[in-house]
Amino acid sequence: MTEIRSYRNVFDLERRIYRIDRLRLNPNGVPLRGIVYFLVILAAVLLAGNLPLIGVLARALPWYVRDVVAPGAVAALLTLIKIEGRSFHLAALALARYGCGPRELSGLHPRAARDRRWRMEELIVLVDGSDARLRRLRYIGPGAVLVCTAHVRTGLFPGPLRRIARRPSVTLTGLPGHPKPACGQVISLAEGARLEVRG
Repeated sequence: MTEIRSYRNVFDLERRIYRIDRLRLNPNGVPLRGIVYFLVILAAVLLAGNLPLIGVLARALPWYVRDVVAPGAVAALLTLIKIEGRSFHLAALALARYGCGPRELSGLHPRAARDRRWRMEELIVLVDGSDARLRRLRYIGPGAVLVCTAHVRTGLFPGPLRRIARRPSVTLTGLPGHPKPACGQVISLAEGARLEVRG
């Protein structure tokens, strides 16, 4: 009993030529695909013979090697080659499409060249005390800070002395052991205002 893994193996019948008029060819027949390969390779050899550099090398070979033996051998080899179950020309076409296709897709469409590079703007992420304790940090405004843990806030009035002494505008000190407030507190900082958090 033979196991058939795919119906394609049953219905994918290769066309072969068994005789030409009264001339009987090989008992297994000659694949039609191999004849097409032979004609394409022969046309490529004839075109290459007219090129300046390759033509000299092609004309150095005897005509029967150049026009019959070499194209026939290459065509027979290409007929035998199968890549993942596909014939050579289908596999080569798939590889060429893959090589020429886009490397990146966006929404199943090729990405434009201008969209291939994206640079993120400056992003500042600060801890908000959600881990039940404040972490030491310093931040210079402008911006807004959401504090969601128990704390004591102290602030200094703005003035030249505070800037000279480089003292923070707002200081937050954590209160360990105190219950977490029902809602967080937002602290807005003006341009140049400094926030210092002490654990």
